[in-house]
Amino acid sequence: MPKLLLIQGPNMSYLGRRQPELYGRTTAAELDEMLREHARAAKYRLDIFYTHGESEAIERLYRAVDEKLDGLVMNPAAFLFAGYALRDCLRAVPFPYVEVHMTNIEKRGLHSILAETAVGMVAGFGIRSYFLGIEALLGHLGAQGKSRAAPARKRRRA
Repeated sequence: MPKLLLIQGPNMSYLGRRQPELYGRTTAAELDEMLREHARAAKYRLDIFYTHGESEAIERLYRAVDEKLDGLVMNPAAFLFAGYALRDCLRAVPFPYVEVHMTNIEKRGLHSILAETAVGMVAGFGIRSYFLGIEALLGHLGAQGKSRAAPARKRRRA
């Protein structure tokens, strides 16, 4: 069973109340429950971590290495502007990273300094960005043979 980490950056814990015209009305707790249900149904383990501090995100990522995590999905939120230390950390960790944003950051004139470390990015689909990002990461892990899921057994010929 693949083990994934979702990091939610600054202000993401305030989903549903902060700028609902941009981020919708789904709360962080509601999103977490939807994601946990998705993990149960799709058979992967998901750890969700919220932080407002870059140093906490970095510490969590290095701990994830020791936990032998398979991959990272992150909405870096405001870290995308000036998360240079986080970018260096992402370059150092051995697992793939998919960046997600609820809004189309390009349309908003924003650029992520972390994106260069990601295998891909999903942006602009609201809360669906998370599910699309997770599915993309799971597909990437499977294609790379890095999923911890048990391989299918070959049948012997009699």
